[in-house]
Amino acid sequence: MGGLLLRLLLAGLLGCLASGALGGDGQVVPWQVADAGREAFSRPMAGLAEAERERFFRGRSLFNQSWVVAPAKDDRLDGLGPLYNRLACVSCHARNGRGLPPESPGERMQSMLLRLSVPGVGPRGGPRPHPVYGDQFNEEAIPGVMPEGRAELRWLESRRRLPDGSVVSLRRPRLSFRELGYGAIGQVRISPRVGQQVVGMGLLDAVPDATLEALAAEAKPDGVKGRVNRIGSEPRELGRFGHKANMSSLRAQIAGAFLGDLGITSTLHRQENCTSVQAACRRALTGGEPELDDAQLDDVEFYLAHLAVPARRQVALPQVQQGEVLFARVGCASCHRPALRTGDSPRFPGLAGVDIAPYTDLLIHDMGPGLSDGRPDFQASGREWRTPPLWGIGLAGLISERARYLHDGRARSLTEAVLWHGGEASMARRRFEALARREREALLAFLESL
Repeated sequence: MGGLLLRLLLAGLLGCLASGALGGDGQVVPWQVADAGREAFSRPMAGLAEAERERFFRGRSLFNQSWVVAPAKDDRLDGLGPLYNRLACVSCHARNGRGLPPESPGERMQSMLLRLSVPGVGPRGGPRPHPVYGDQFNEEAIPGVMPEGRAELRWLESRRRLPDGSVVSLRRPRLSFRELGYGAIGQVRISPRVGQQVVGMGLLDAVPDATLEALAAEAKPDGVKGRVNRIGSEPRELGRFGHKANMSSLRAQIAGAFLGDLGITSTLHRQENCTSVQAACRRALTGGEPELDDAQLDDVEFYLAHLAVPARRQVALPQVQQGEVLFARVGCASCHRPALRTGDSPRFPGLAGVDIAPYTDLLIHDMGPGLSDGRPDFQASGREWRTPPLWGIGLAGLISERARYLHDGRARSLTEAVLWHGGEASMARRRFEALARREREALLAFLESL
């Protein structure tokens, strides 16, 4: 009887670990998952009812689905293009992780895109799209439509010497175009962006606007400010998703990506991504009006809203604990906030009133000239970027095959990523640079534990 009881207890514990992680008090944390493998970003949150799990897996199927050109036998999955970048959402978010930039000039952009704009204000107060190439460069097109061309990325290397004599190699991208399908591109503002990891997005969506407003108003040390990016027409919405916080909700982020990356319309974006001069694009057959219906959009939203976040690892190691103290002492926690709480979540009540540890304030900050893309986005300047969440960052290299950080994937290590911090983060970066080697290693070990 004792052996049977022990086996039952172990089975129950393994069940908890498969669907949720144990917190410090021994309670299951439903939004976390105790998985440190390559599928750690692909697990549903614990506690979903059977109907919710079915909805989760329907959404996952759509996220992984390769869309096809219309008309097709399966009219639920047609409508690709006419201009597009990839065939499926997962193409830019492999295993729900970060995208990667090309490493050499001849390599195609597989999980990276280019935002385009010209000076002036566009629709709803956002960036003004390029009159010929629109607001996103699309390298692919369906038969009968000319692709927009090819983008080529080269890396320019420099070296930084730290106070202890350590030398770190840094790189920044240089972009050029070739095989342009619609004529010279002329003067244009370009912002290269890699795909972001997509875990925990439902929780971030549920953080109240009032919390972000309070964080923006809070007095901070070292010249750190932080503000919300207000987007759209009056009344303006508060942005929280995207590299510049230019999307107000998870649903808006999904619909925008379907249009820009796959050329799939929805009730949020009913027009195809063709400019006025792209005649063949405008004449192409569609996969319906809209091509992604609301039920499908609901399922993808539910899937992304309920992807669990991997639990921290090695938290008891003295080096990791020292690194956590240094993370706060250096000043990183001024922007990478370790604790937030969700508010009401009318769409997903199970995500309401949850204490989370995303290590972000979801605000935009001036990161200095080194990271500037020179491209304003609503109220965000070219130098301002949203604080990216750090949860799961220690698994980035495992999930995405190699670790790349920052909005354009330029940083090949966490040290490189920190050294690119300027503007409001300058004091924190200087303190990091001044740390003894063992202290820097401890701080990095803490980041790897997230």
